[in-house]
Amino acid sequence: MNGGQASIRITDRTVSAINEVLAGRKAGGLSRLFLFAGPAVVASIAYMDPGNFATNLQAGAQYGYSLLWVVMAANVIAMLFQALSARLGIVTNRNLAEMCREHFPMPVVYAMWGVSEIAAMATDLAEFLGGAIGLSLLFHLPLIDGMVVTGVVTYAILLAEKQGFRPIELIIGGLVAAIALCYLVELFMVHVSWAAAAHGTFVPTLHSSEAVTVAVGIFGATVMPHAIYLHSGLTQNRAPARTDEGRRKLLRFSNREVVIALSVAGLVNMAMVVMASAAFHVGHPDIAEIETAYHMLTPLLGAGAAAVFLISLLASGVSSSVVGTMAGQMIMQGFVGFHIPVWLRRMVTMAPAFVVVALGVNATDALVYSQVVLSFALPVPMIALVIFTRRRDIMGAFATSRLVSAAAILGTVVILVLNVILILQTFGVSIPGLPSA
Repeated sequence: MNGGQASIRITDRTVSAINEVLAGRKAGGLSRLFLFAGPAVVASIAYMDPGNFATNLQAGAQYGYSLLWVVMAANVIAMLFQALSARLGIVTNRNLAEMCREHFPMPVVYAMWGVSEIAAMATDLAEFLGGAIGLSLLFHLPLIDGMVVTGVVTYAILLAEKQGFRPIELIIGGLVAAIALCYLVELFMVHVSWAAAAHGTFVPTLHSSEAVTVAVGIFGATVMPHAIYLHSGLTQNRAPARTDEGRRKLLRFSNREVVIALSVAGLVNMAMVVMASAAFHVGHPDIAEIETAYHMLTPLLGAGAAAVFLISLLASGVSSSVVGTMAGQMIMQGFVGFHIPVWLRRMVTMAPAFVVVALGVNATDALVYSQVVLSFALPVPMIALVIFTRRRDIMGAFATSRLVSAAAILGTVVILVLNVILILQTFGVSIPGLPSA
C-alpha cells in the first residue's frame, strides 16, 4: 500500500455505505453527505493556520478593511485549485506528487520535490510557531517549551490514524469548528464598520509597496502548496468508483464539500482582518505581532477577547501542524518513493522553527516571511495541476473545460505577477501606480 493509500484508511462499513450510494442503492440527506465529507475539511485547516493569523493581523491593523478583497480573491482561487486537486485524485487514483513523478522528467521531479520540501518546512515553521506562541502566552511558558508541547500534542493526534482516518477527520473538524466559533464570538466583541468592510471586500486597492508585501503574504498564507498536494491524496482510493457515473457522483460530493469547507475558511480569514481592523487600525496601527495583539486585546476588549484569540490560535497551530506532517509524508513518498517514520518527519520539519527561536528572530516576522516563501513555491503545484487536469489522456471525460482551465491559468498568473511585483519592489524598482519600497 502506498503512502497516499495509507493516509486515507476508512472502515469497511463506511466503504460499503459509500459503494451503496455510488451504485444508487442508498439515498438520504445529510447522512449521505457525511459519508463523503472529510478531505476538504482536513485541507481547509491549511487556510486557517497561524500564518493566516500573522498576515491577517498585519493587514487589518495597518490597512484597515482595505485588503479584504485580497483575502476573498485568494479564497476563490483556493476553492478552484482544491477542487481540481480532489478531481485529480478521484479520477486517476493518484495524488499530484505521484502524477508528477510518472509524467515529468526526473530532473524536473527532483527540482519540484526540492521546492515542495522547502515549502513544507516554511509551512511547518508557521504552524509550529503559532501553537508555541499560543501555549507560551496562555500558560506563561518559554517559547521553546511551548514548541516542545506543540510537537508532543501533534504527534499524539497523528497516532490516532492507526484507528483509521475518520478519527483524524473528526479531530480536525472539531478544531476547525472551534476556530470558526472563536472568531464569530470576536466579531460580537468589536465595533465593526460594515460599510467600510464591504467597500474593502469589493473595491481592490493597494496603498503602498508594503501593502503589496502583505498581499503576497496573504496569498501565500491562503492558497497553500501542501494543501494542493494533500487534497489529491486524501481523495485517491478513498471511495474508488468503478464507473464514470460513480466518479461524477464523487465529484459532485467533493465540489460541494470544497465550497462549504473553504467558504467557512474564507469567512474566518475575513473575520480575522475585520477584528484586527476594528480593534487596532484606529489608534494602534503599528501592532503587527501576535504577542502584542494579545496583550492589547485585554485593555481594549477585555480578558475574554484575549482568551478567545489564544484558544483559536492554539487550535489552529495544533491542527495545521498535524495536516502539515501528513502532507509532508505524502509529498516525499509521491515524488521520490522514500518513506520515513512519522516521528522522524516531524523532527525534520520542526528543526527550522527551533533554529528561528534559538537565533532570537521575531516570531511574528518569521510567520509572515514564511508565508511569502510559500507564495513563491505555490506556482509549482498550481502549474502541474493545471497541466494534468486538462489532459484528456489522463483525465478522459473528466478533463477540465476550456473555461475552468482558463480560470485556473488566470489564478496561477495572478500569483506569478504578485511575486514578480514583490521581487521588483524588494530591489527598489519603480512600478507605475505603486510607490517604490
